[in-house]
Amino acid sequence: MSMAMEFCPSCGVLLEIEAAGGGRKMRFFCPTCPYICPINVKMVRKESLVKKEVEPIFGADEMKYAPKTSATCPRCHHGEAYFRQMQIRSADEPMTSFYKCCNDSCRFDWRDD
Repeated sequence: MSMAMEFCPSCGVLLEIEAAGGGRKMRFFCPTCPYICPINVKMVRKESLVKKEVEPIFGADEMKYAPKTSATCPRCHHGEAYFRQMQIRSADEPMTSFYKCCNDSCRFDWRDD
């Protein structure tokens, strides 16, 4: 069930929602004053999510300059990969290493925390 943002007309406090007795009916109530408002209609709120555009760890231009290391690809088991390290968590946590397989037919991306 979606929650609507409703405010008490008496005191202006955000209303809460609860079951109104033994049935499946719901009602809004004010937690600070005696105001109660029964919900007589079905409440539906649909929102479409906008997916965040994800930037690739290795851009096309960066690949020719990226350093290589010996790392085994989990997909094709090739023994060499491009790598990049980034601090993605708090400063007291270790850096995260990102890898991209050097095998031209694979190019699998993975990370090592």
